[in-house]
Amino acid sequence: MTKLLLSVHVLAAILAIGPIAVAASLFPRFARDAGHDRPATDDRTPTADRTTGDDQEPADDRAPADRAPADGRSPAIAAFLHRICRGYAVVGLAVPVFGLATGAQLGVLTDAWLLTSIALTAIAAALLILAVLPGQRRLLTSPDDTTTPTQDTRAAASRLAMTTGIFNLLWAIVVVLMIVRPGSTTGA
Repeated sequence: MTKLLLSVHVLAAILAIGPIAVAASLFPRFARDAGHDRPATDDRTPTADRTTGDDQEPADDRAPADRAPADGRSPAIAAFLHRICRGYAVVGLAVPVFGLATGAQLGVLTDAWLLTSIALTAIAAALLILAVLPGQRRLLTSPDDTTTPTQDTRAAASRLAMTTGIFNLLWAIVVVLMIVRPGSTTGA
C-alpha cells in the first residue's frame, strides 16, 4: 500500500505542480505584452536619418524571448496560462493528501524533514492562492486600454514574476527534502 500511495503522491506532484510552475513562470511575460506588439520599454519611434532625411525604424535588438508575438496572441496566451494555473491548483491538492497518507504509512509524520516539507508546501500553496493567482487575475482584467503597457502593468508583471520564482523555489526545496530526507531513519 505504501508503494501505491508514494507513486500517486509523486505522480500528482509531477503532473500537477510541474504545469503550474511552468505556466506561472511564463504568464508575466505574456500578461505584460498582452495586446501589444512591443513591450513598453521600447520607446522606439521612427528616427530621422540625418544624412538622408529618411525615416528609419530602429533595429529590434531584443532577444526573441523578450519580444511579444507580433500577431496579438499575448492576451489569449496569458488567459490560457492562467486557466492552467487555476485548474492544476485544484488537482495539486492531491499532492499533500497522498503525501500525508504516505508519511503516515511510513511512520515518519514527526520527522523534521517531513515537517519542514509540510510547512514549505503550505507556504507555497498560500503564495499560489493569495498572490500568484490573484496577481494573474488582476493583470488579465487590467483596465488599461492604451496602445502600450503602463509602468504599473510592467511593475505588476515583474512582482508577479518574482513571486512565482519564490513559489518555484519553495517547491524545489521540498523536492530536495523529499529525496535527501536529512535525519531520516527509513533509509534513502
